[in-house]
Amino acid sequence: MAVTTKGTLIVEGNELTITNPGKLLWPEAGITKADYLAKLTEISPYLLRYCRDRHLTTIRFPHGYNDKSFYQKNAPEPLPPFVKTAPLDGINYVNLDSLSTLIWLGNLACLEFHPSFHKIGQTVPAEWVIDIDPTLEEEPRIMEAAHIIGEVLDALHIQSVAKTSGATGVQIYIPIREGYTFEQLRRIGHFVGAFVVKKYPNLFTIERFKKNRGDKIYVDYLQHWYGKTLSAPYTPRARKDASVSTPLLWKEVELHPSPKEFNLHTVIERLRRMGDLIETVPPQNLDTVLARL
Repeated sequence: MAVTTKGTLIVEGNELTITNPGKLLWPEAGITKADYLAKLTEISPYLLRYCRDRHLTTIRFPHGYNDKSFYQKNAPEPLPPFVKTAPLDGINYVNLDSLSTLIWLGNLACLEFHPSFHKIGQTVPAEWVIDIDPTLEEEPRIMEAAHIIGEVLDALHIQSVAKTSGATGVQIYIPIREGYTFEQLRRIGHFVGAFVVKKYPNLFTIERFKKNRGDKIYVDYLQHWYGKTLSAPYTPRARKDASVSTPLLWKEVELHPSPKEFNLHTVIERLRRMGDLIETVPPQNLDTVLARL
């Protein structure tokens, strides 16, 4: 029997050639490229919200998540006419602003989407994110750590949302009012990190070098900076379970869920039921906190 190696999709009026639709991108999860593109279509209203008008870095896995990969910063050629780009510092980034562009990238086996922290044409942060990064590959305390950070922010009258990174960590996502600088957010991040290290010295560290962290969880307030990236809310990740970076309710964090629970098989129903939890948090006013530092 002949094996179909190409197909055609019409997306938003644009014709896209889909290559090797039957290729398994996540073998253990049973997700082929065709499955992946269908799932990307369903999560696109949420994923695009956090990638649109940003400088996008993707990670491509031409033969599936468990094979060779490479980072893609420059927009790959040839570019379809519907793909918009956003040059910055000599790199011609993709602006992931449409379903057509998302499906085009999905066909190229882009399994992860990492947008800049600032929007195209701006130098100020669009949000504030604290990355909580375990030193150990399997870290049962990661949700406890996230909850502690959330409580500290709450004590500062800063509302936040925890989201799984989709890998081993958790990120604390804070919508903010426009106008704050990366330097200002780093000051608050350092305060939070130093505070939890002092209060929970056996759990947290702000030591930059991994070899010096022991088994402690790193409060990475430095990653949030101009020109850097982090996994977008609702991006898939190249992990065995096809996990997805997923915002959580704080009451869910208290139950210490595994990031593996939130994946391409489960996230769509969750979004239909709960919507985008980040959107439930209003932009935060950080003026009072900054005035005290």
